[in-house]
Amino acid sequence: MRSAMKNLQLTIVSPEKKLFEGEVKQVTLPGVMGSFTILPQHAPIVSSLTRGKLSYVTIEGTAQEQEIKGGFIEMNDNNVSVCIN
Repeated sequence: MRSAMKNLQLTIVSPEKKLFEGEVKQVTLPGVMGSFTILPQHAPIVSSLTRGKLSYVTIEGTAQEQEIKGGFIEMNDNNVSVCIN
């Protein structure tokens, strides 16, 4: 059995470039049915995103925010991939 990971591996990309890649403690996203937060060991999920605020907390404890126009997210095995417009 694998030991529990303490952080998420987050990748944020846009059509133009990779905006962020690194370890974070949590990610909060503007889902089409409301804002939701992903923490380590979250169940696998694929979801559409709408206009709103994407935020995450780095492993150093720094909160980062970015306005997005929409996109989608896939979470599996503590890897969070976000493609934004």
